Amino acid sequence: MPTDTTAAAASTGQQAAGTSGRKKGRKGRLLVLVLVLALIGGVAYGAYWSVSTVRASFPQTTGSITLEGLSGPVDVRRDGYGIPQIYASSDEDLFMAQGYVQAQDRFYEMDVRRHMTSGRLSEMFGAGQVDNDAFLRTLGWDRIAKQEYEEKLSPATKKYLQAYAKGVNAYLEGKEGKDISLEYAALSFENDYKPGAWTPVDSVAWLKAMAWDLRGNMQDEIDRALLTSRLGPKQIADLYPSYPYDRNKPIVQEGGYDEGSGTFEAEGGSGDGSGDGTGSGDGSGSELGGGTGAGAEGDAAGFESQLTGLQRVLEDLPTAVGVNGDGIGSNSWVVSGEHTVSGKPLLANDPHLSASLPSVWYQMGLHCRDVSDKCRYDVTGYTFAGMPGVIIGHNQDIAWGLTNSGVDVTDLYLEKITGDGYQYGDKVVPFTTREETIKVAGGASRKIVVRETNNGPLLSDRSDDLVKTGKKAAVDSAAPDRGDGYAVALRWTALDPGRTMDAVFAINRAKDWDDFREASELFEVPSQNLVYADTDNHIGYTLPGKIPTRAEKHDGSVPAPGWDPDYEWTGWVDQDELPYEFDPERGYIVTANQAVVDEDYPYTLTTDWGYGARSQRINDLIQSKIKDGGKISTDDMRQMQLDNSSAVAKLLVPELLKIDVGDPHVREAQKLLEGWDYTQDADSAAAAYFNSVWRNILKLSFGHKLPKEVRVKGQCLWVEPVNTTGPADEAGKVRECGQRSASQAQPDGGDRWFEVVRRLMADEDSEWWTTPKRGTRPAAENRDQLFKRALIDARWELTAKLGKDIDTWSWGRLHRLFLDNQTLGTDGPGFVKFVLNRGPWKLGGGEATVNATGWNAAGGYGVVWVPSMRMVVNLDDLDKSRWINLTGASGHAYNAHYVDQTEKWAEGELLEWAYSEKAVEDSTTDTLVLKP
Repeated sequence: MPTDTTAAAASTGQQAAGTSGRKKGRKGRLLVLVLVLALIGGVAYGAYWSVSTVRASFPQTTGSITLEGLSGPVDVRRDGYGIPQIYASSDEDLFMAQGYVQAQDRFYEMDVRRHMTSGRLSEMFGAGQVDNDAFLRTLGWDRIAKQEYEEKLSPATKKYLQAYAKGVNAYLEGKEGKDISLEYAALSFENDYKPGAWTPVDSVAWLKAMAWDLRGNMQDEIDRALLTSRLGPKQIADLYPSYPYDRNKPIVQEGGYDEGSGTFEAEGGSGDGSGDGTGSGDGSGSELGGGTGAGAEGDAAGFESQLTGLQRVLEDLPTAVGVNGDGIGSNSWVVSGEHTVSGKPLLANDPHLSASLPSVWYQMGLHCRDVSDKCRYDVTGYTFAGMPGVIIGHNQDIAWGLTNSGVDVTDLYLEKITGDGYQYGDKVVPFTTREETIKVAGGASRKIVVRETNNGPLLSDRSDDLVKTGKKAAVDSAAPDRGDGYAVALRWTALDPGRTMDAVFAINRAKDWDDFREASELFEVPSQNLVYADTDNHIGYTLPGKIPTRAEKHDGSVPAPGWDPDYEWTGWVDQDELPYEFDPERGYIVTANQAVVDEDYPYTLTTDWGYGARSQRINDLIQSKIKDGGKISTDDMRQMQLDNSSAVAKLLVPELLKIDVGDPHVREAQKLLEGWDYTQDADSAAAAYFNSVWRNILKLSFGHKLPKEVRVKGQCLWVEPVNTTGPADEAGKVRECGQRSASQAQPDGGDRWFEVVRRLMADEDSEWWTTPKRGTRPAAENRDQLFKRALIDARWELTAKLGKDIDTWSWGRLHRLFLDNQTLGTDGPGFVKFVLNRGPWKLGGGEATVNATGWNAAGGYGVVWVPSMRMVVNLDDLDKSRWINLTGASGHAYNAHYVDQTEKWAEGELLEWAYSEKAVEDSTTDTLVLKP
């Protein structure tokens, strides 16, 4: 018979046999763990990390638990991968149970995230996090989240958030840290931290972290300004080419902006568009040299050292869902029933995010036993632990996916400060200020003062470099006197209260396209590409979001002068004017971070789209399947997600094979490229060699010419001096060492760099194709000489890394994924890292391929970001949909479901995705009843 315990009793670890979903043989493996830990951490640690300590936090998954606050019983059914499906009879019970179950599996992760979003990491991890906390307090995510909760969100949404928090707190009741997670047991060696109660604002604040990591082109703004220390306007324009509309299609192809009505018409508008366009224009070269920087030639260069300080702060911040760098993206596409085997739509999505353990996603189904006004949800998909509702997935009528739109919703402003105020026009306006107290585990509290202008908080107050370098900003005579220097402020849409939390629930219960479009209007921050399909055989796309409009002289590509009113935001693009498509004639829609619309659209959405290498490959794959009446299956969609084809290899390999290399060892490696089909499988020696050649091409032609602020930390070069460097040696060179982390340095090798190289290919004598002699390696004065040098350097680089015998080379040996716990797994003691971290996995795929296992060419070959999940929704039979997660449902090390999906994910497999009650029942292995 099922056991019946209270929540408090469950918290003591008194569970029925089999309640934690353990597989046979688990106890033996845990005993081995204890012995290993005793050897690694010493006898005292090994004794502490006993089997009971490891297992204490495993969730109860069978029997029953009494939860105060439920109005009726709730069933939690888990399948063989620990993925829960929740069945309830009221909305409040449904979301209360969601909070309880997510806390069972992932509370430590939730707790860390809420401390990050509120700038309270120091309370958990000590003084080393004070600078991060100060920066996050300056942004004020939790303050904005509180405003949203109190002033913006609907009563229903507040009710759901309250129910969710009640569920989380029911789980916490009566538990000590070690009963919640192994990480708390580890933290107890360092401090006496104890987790506090969950609040609705904790959930809302998570949206701010999501928005921060998907904030658009702020990194490009910084980099373009930093490049001015060594490069001129023409060179910078070379590195930020315009979007290739002639080759890579935008998302919306059938529709246009109607200037007469001021609306976007999906079936095609009559307006000819007379605005700025949405492409990259001429990059930022002319902007840096004149028009829109800080107001005059050379102004952007004045940001160089200020933005270096900002970059250092940004690098240290923990990521929430993404990587703070260039090149990251996602894929989603939808195909109408006209082109599918079933005759109904198929929808695929695989967001590319930081590799984290546990995965940022948590798979779950939320089912009302009877959908009615009392209980309105029957939805399943990917959730964020710490937030109610489903972010990506499907309900009984519609399916949807997300990719980052990349629209520009952040601007940096140089501010003229005078005493207790800042200049705006011809007046000095007082700062808005607030004092923040940062509590520190094991130390004294710290106080900071946050100052804000009309353009947002002063980020420069959080960096000594930023404070000093405002004194060096180069401005012309029209700018105000620098006084004590300039400060740097951030204008960002997410710092205004919004309604995105309302959008989550509205999308979850949408029944058709009209419902979906109405719901998406609430999805204000971050702006995302939303793809849509429904069981009535419709497909669609819409771009929601709170997107700023700017004055003519300011396009958002580089920092702007805050004292000049002509550079402030002028308003928002109206929802009716934003692009969308519905049932396009071609029968499919692809979004992969490429341009949303063509050049005739009258608003500048961004100057920094992704360049479309992935999106065009997906377009081509779909077209190849449907030509001559072909049909696409669910498995075809899966195989498209795994496509490893390299666009840059197709461009370069024919030229590389023409190079005459005399060294027989280099020729041996070059022959690997003969007959290669450009696919980057994990066991491919050709892919390993080509990617090394590509990396060396980038390093030789661009990397050695970029300023230290964007190069890899610790990589030092002797370079020609400029006015920002130190004294030269006898040869007239100065030694400059890179300052950026390996995962964020340039050139990163993403699709922007594909486009840069593509446009330079015809100019064989470009200055970019030059590099000096190094040791016995020859100098290069043109393209083919540089390619020869790269072929040589790559051969000896891989000889050092993989061995002399090329028969043993493989891409997967270079391109490996490590999954690290994002707190103690990166900064904790060695024995804790051993317990928490997993890997490596040898992966195929690569940068800007559809199977985007991203790597940073400046820093190495290791995997930086990944398809964080993959899904394919079948709108003909939802039970035939398929999904996979990067890790597993559990956040508990050594639980059976910690990384039980990772191997299948790495192999490109998808799991069955039960939705109907019968399918869920057939897949259920554990059932837990939550009782009132």
